[in-house]
Amino acid sequence: MTIRLTAAQAMMRWLSVQETQDGGRFIEGVWAIFGHGNVAGIGEALHGMGKALPTWRGHNEQTMAHAAIAFSKANKRRRAMAVTSSIGPGATNMVTACALAHVNRIPVLFIPGDVFANRAPDPVLQQVEDFEDGTVSANDCFRPVSRYFDRISRPEHILTALPRAFRVMTDPATCGPVTLAFCQDVQAEAFDYPEEFFAPKVWRFPRPEPDAMDLAEAIALFKAAKAPVIVAGGGVIYSQAEADLAAFAVAHNIPVVETQGGKSALDFDHALNFGPVGVTGASSANIVCEAADLVIGIGTRFQDFTTGSWSLFKHPKRRILSINVQGYDAAKHGAMQLVSDAKVALQLIGKALGTQKFAADASLRSDWFRATAAVKAAPTSNGLPTDAQVIGAVQRAASKATVVMGAAGTMPGELHKIWDAAAGGYHMEYGYSCMGYEIAGAMGIKMARPDADVVCMVGDGSYMMANSELATAVMMGLPFTVVLTDNRGYGCINRLQQGTGGASFNNLLDDSYHVNAAHIDFVAHAGSMGAKALKVGSIGELETAMAEAKTSTIPVVIVIDTDPMPSTEAGGTWWDVAVPEVSVRAEVRAKRAEYEAATGKQREN
Repeated sequence: MTIRLTAAQAMMRWLSVQETQDGGRFIEGVWAIFGHGNVAGIGEALHGMGKALPTWRGHNEQTMAHAAIAFSKANKRRRAMAVTSSIGPGATNMVTACALAHVNRIPVLFIPGDVFANRAPDPVLQQVEDFEDGTVSANDCFRPVSRYFDRISRPEHILTALPRAFRVMTDPATCGPVTLAFCQDVQAEAFDYPEEFFAPKVWRFPRPEPDAMDLAEAIALFKAAKAPVIVAGGGVIYSQAEADLAAFAVAHNIPVVETQGGKSALDFDHALNFGPVGVTGASSANIVCEAADLVIGIGTRFQDFTTGSWSLFKHPKRRILSINVQGYDAAKHGAMQLVSDAKVALQLIGKALGTQKFAADASLRSDWFRATAAVKAAPTSNGLPTDAQVIGAVQRAASKATVVMGAAGTMPGELHKIWDAAAGGYHMEYGYSCMGYEIAGAMGIKMARPDADVVCMVGDGSYMMANSELATAVMMGLPFTVVLTDNRGYGCINRLQQGTGGASFNNLLDDSYHVNAAHIDFVAHAGSMGAKALKVGSIGELETAMAEAKTSTIPVVIVIDTDPMPSTEAGGTWWDVAVPEVSVRAEVRAKRAEYEAATGKQREN
């Protein structure tokens, strides 16, 4: 038996019946901005789906996709969303978000409209023409940042393309964004599809088990170690192995340090959580890592911020054991690789170790907590507060239900260092460090976790890059709190610029080319999009506003002026940012000398 549908109708009907082992649809719904490349085909198909596959309207294709990414991340990759656009700028607007999802291993289904497969009206409006390849369109930009790419140029293509796409998005090893570029004439073409194609299907999330020989080698490394440390990455959370990690650490008394992706895998006050690691890390974590003879990475890519650009792990005989579902990540930097699901690996290794225990210096944690309490304390002077003091105020207003989130700039570094995250209470986009993720990301988290107290921490620079989904959140009745720190520019990069010997230039608004001084009224701007907005003049006022925001039924934006210069000096380690070899400025030449000395401490293996 067959059923006659357009290709777009068939795609949406198929998506609506793809379920997960946890219950419910894997693709929760579709974000859409319609244009001539998707309004007639995909638009008509989505209208016919109604609540079986909801459609949401955003204001920018990139930020719609950011919301989808945050939704999936907050669901530990067990659910996802689709995003559709027209051809041309609508499609290329999504490429940045696709790259973000690729770097962070997050499943999103991108469905950009494409050119006419029959080429009859070529070149159509917004078509990018390659002078040497007639098969190229703007959507080929998605190829290097998609885990799977396909072009739907015949209606029957979806019979194979859709199952392949879902295999990628539900496999923890290959998980990431999928792009199905959908030719606009094909969207509207009819085909007699087999009825069984639309039978509900349950997708399961496999848990790969390690190779027996690799497991034996990993166990041997543990047994020979004297001072191991566990570096917990986002893979711990995606594996739902948080409880297993806690039990393993306690059973063997092994300190745990957390990457940006792994922060909140353990509650901050867990006795063996030694805090954040690396460039934005705690002294407690980095001291342990410097002395470790066995570094056990679990679900981490060992990004340069985690490893201090591979200068952090200083033990002369240190070994790295990398437990990861993706062999590409597990084999980095000469690590002994254990390709496995995190939960499975922890259980198998724990059983083999039995009662073996190691030493962990708990006083390091106490010292770090005292250091962070000092920088987060309310200011005693009347000057502008620091970002750390703002974070302290937000922390005092937080509860176990709070999820703090952010992306690029100052906030990721400060929050990673000093935010006391309850289990599951931290959401940071720092794989791609994409400015403009914050507002849309907060909306996506709230859609995934409606009972959570979502707090978005964003600087004025990142807010200015992408804020339009604030209006979408108001329209959809999705309340969250935005704490907007106004330091008049890109304060984080300004500090990095000066820290590498450069002059303050083109980062802060006052140090950039201007004829008229910038005066941006963020309260008026947020209010114009329907949010409740206010400006506070002190840390005390911020704490009061944070408490009041929890009862709001729409987004609340709280603006506070901050000092762009200070950052938390405690903790942290070196980061490789190349300094020019030649400069007329003495400050740059001095920093180059320091840089050359530091690079000599890097270790590739």
